[in-house]
Amino acid sequence: MFTTAEIDYIHSQRLARLATVDSDGQPDAVAVGFDFDGKAFYIGGRNQTRTRKYKNVQSGQHKVALVLDDLESVSPWKPRGIRIYGVAEIVPHDGYAGKGDYLRIVPKLSWGWGFEGASKRTAHAD
Repeated sequence: MFTTAEIDYIHSQRLARLATVDSDGQPDAVAVGFDFDGKAFYIGGRNQTRTRKYKNVQSGQHKVALVLDDLESVSPWKPRGIRIYGVAEIVPHDGYAGKGDYLRIVPKLSWGWGFEGASKRTAHAD
């Protein structure tokens, strides 16, 4: 799983970038809000069922990438973040965007950088 420092970092963030792919192989990346329950990320939003990310997962393209990042400082330059490869599914959830269909993302691999306790590469158990 994630280190304590990574979990603290995840909870300090409000936005992430989610990448999905359509059935033709076209990647799509978008900024998203999220909930994190310690094991999975939940991505919701307004008109969720009409979004590309939702349609891509609905069509069977379940592999996704999620990036949370920011700049701790610009002088000196100190980027930090976590990159996550995972599997998404559509589930009902009552979260930051209210009740509705959310993408539940279960992490499979992650990499952290730029902060104390960041992992180099971590495989996540099912």
